[in-house]
Amino acid sequence: MISQPSRHCTVELQALPSRIGQVRRIVSAQLRYWHLDPLIDQAALGVTELLTNVHRHAQPDKMCIVEIELLLDRLTVSVHDHDPHLPTVRVADPLDTCGRGLAMIAAVSESWGVRPEGPAGKVVWFTLPAPTPAVALPPCPEPLARSAVVG
Repeated sequence: MISQPSRHCTVELQALPSRIGQVRRIVSAQLRYWHLDPLIDQAALGVTELLTNVHRHAQPDKMCIVEIELLLDRLTVSVHDHDPHLPTVRVADPLDTCGRGLAMIAAVSESWGVRPEGPAGKVVWFTLPAPTPAVALPPCPEPLARSAVVG
């Protein structure tokens, strides 16, 4: 028997530097609403790294969808983009100023991965364990239950 309903929120955006901070604040606010405050720092770091990768590498455009979902005791954060090239974890030199994003996500998350999505695109995701005991979640407000477009 499922004791907690799932919670789901999506945001569609163009991964520009000015939008990344907005989405980080949206994710943080949503986690606060779900009473998952202990996950805010890890989720915000992870979504920032994934959106930065979309901004730097995704072709043909920078459009993407950020999705957060709480299902029982697991929070999954994913970013869907239109670039079919799958990212890999790099071993960065100590003086490199970039190239550590996926390694950081691997370090702070319970699990992470990447999967192709259709003929052109991919999903990069990570999971975080929800704190226990899980508190009863408030009803999902109508505006957050639908997709939001930031742009």
